[in-house]
Order: sequence, then C-alpha cells, then structure tokens
Amino acid sequence: MANVSRETTQADGQEQGEHIESTTDVLSRIFNDGSSSSMGSQLVDLARRRQQLSEAQYPKPSETRVIAVANQKGGVGKTTTVVNLAAALADSGSRVLVVDMDPQGNASTAFGAEHSSGSPSVYDVLEGRLDINDVKQPCEDFPTLEIVPSTIDLSGAELEIANLENRTFLLRDSIVEYLKNTGDHYDYVFIDCAPSLGLLVLNALCAAHEVLIPIQAEYYALEGLGQLLKTIGLVQGTVNRNLIISTMLITMFDRRTILSQDVYDEVKEHYPDIVLDTTIPRAVKIAEAPSFNKSVIAYDANGAGAVAYREAALEIAKRSERVLKTIAARRNGD
Repeated sequence: MANVSRETTQADGQEQGEHIESTTDVLSRIFNDGSSSSMGSQLVDLARRRQQLSEAQYPKPSETRVIAVANQKGGVGKTTTVVNLAAALADSGSRVLVVDMDPQGNASTAFGAEHSSGSPSVYDVLEGRLDINDVKQPCEDFPTLEIVPSTIDLSGAELEIANLENRTFLLRDSIVEYLKNTGDHYDYVFIDCAPSLGLLVLNALCAAHEVLIPIQAEYYALEGLGQLLKTIGLVQGTVNRNLIISTMLITMFDRRTILSQDVYDEVKEHYPDIVLDTTIPRAVKIAEAPSFNKSVIAYDANGAGAVAYREAALEIAKRSERVLKTIAARRNGD
C-alpha cells in the first residue's frame, strides 16, 4: 500500500509539473471565485497588465521626437510625467534626452543629476557659454537616458535674455545643433517646462515639435487648459508653425471617485484623438520616488504607478508614426 501511495503521489506531481501557474493565474484562482474583493480584483488586473507589458514591443520612431511637456498650472504631475515616461521609454531600449527647463530642477533631482547653483546646466546653454554636450549627464538607472540639468540660476535667465534678438529660439538652436553634430541618435527629447507661460516655456515650445499636456483629474485643472491652448495657438501662429499638440495624459486619477471618470470623459470627448487611454493613478510610490532620486520606474518597477507610466509610454511609442506624419504635413503646409 505504501508503494502505491508513493507512486500515486509521484504521478500527481508529474501532472502538476506539466502546468506551472503564472502569478496572474494564481491571483485569478484566489480572487476570482465569486467574491467581491476590490483589492483582489485590482491585484489580478495589475498582474495581467504587467504580463502584457512584459510581452509588448515598444516601436522606435523613425526620427527624433522632440516633446515639450507643458501646463502652466502647478501640481498636475508635469515633471513626474516627464521623468517616468522618459524612464519607461529608456528602459524599453529607446535613447532619450531630457532637458530640464524648470528652475526648480525637480527632473534633475529625480535622475540623480548634479544641479547645485553654479554647476554646468541648461542655464549656461541658453546664455551661450556651453553647449548641450558640455552639460548633459548620464542617468545611473538607465544607460540610454541622459539629462540636461537645470539649476536655480535659471530663474534669472528670463530677464537676462529678454533683450536678445533671438531670445525665443535659444533652446531650439542649441538642440538642433547638438542633434546635428552628436554621433548618437536620440529617439526622444523631452523638455520639462516650468509651471508658467513665460519666456522659458516659450523657448521650450519653439524648440519642440509637439506638446504633451498632463491634466490632473480635477475640474480646477480644466480651467487653466483653455489658457494653455490659447498660448500654444499663438506659438503655432507665429514662431513655431510646425508645433502640434500630440498628447494629453490624465494624471492623479482616482478610480474610487466619479469625478475622476467624469473629467477623463469630458477631456476625451473634446480631444478624442490625442487623449491617451491610459490614466495615471494616485499612488504613494510615485510621490515617494523623487525623495530617493529615482523615477518610479526604477524605485517600484512592479507597482501600479510604474505599470501605468509604462502603458502610457507604450501608447506614445505606438502613435509615433502617426504623429510624425502630422508634423511633416504641417511642415509641408498640407
């Protein structure tokens, strides 16, 4: 009898070994048993999304995309979006350059870049003392990502460059010159704008080919959107006719509230072709990551915040050729 039991156990083990459950399978088996566990369903959904991302291919654009991330309203997740989209794309194999045009230097902090007052930065680039190659710094977490840091010195740049004839094109000329002469090809250049509509932001909008607008999932955030769109329209009509608004991303989305969904639905209704399907949730880890000089992609790679930003980056990557086609059409006057 003992031999029979041992043989039966071995046979059972062999049968079980033929199908090893994935994390998603295990969570589904535990939580999708008719129970109404909200936490359980979220864990299952997160595991499923991680699995899909692990199998996804992030297509690289056929030419460099220069993207200004702008919103004059503070606290909408603008810098957080720059940092984590850039990190997600770099982690997928793309080569990325981030230009920090915010005197607060938060993007520089998140990537661990030196940006104390007086250190080489984008301020020196605008003033013409150095070029981008002189000030860019590597990112320890992502080998294919580089950062052009900002320092508090940049806060005085608007007054210093205000009387220059080409004051709105200083950043554009620097980026064009760098991309032309560097031996490295960049898939993406992200420009992190200050939360204002001043000369620094105007430089960013003149340098960019496209604008990404992060929108907080609150109605107050929608109030400032009209002014931002008006400013972008003025730029398009005067100093950068090729500029397009390519992307809107809803941030700080709270799935527990009807308000967040209402805001998303309203923005999606007005701008169906440019609002990403992905929304960025409110997540503690997203807020914690900068205090460790990290993006959430590096700090909490499997968390809900990192997964959401990876999904947003994937959407952006998949839309590349359509966006580039639109920019080319504007350039050709079509």
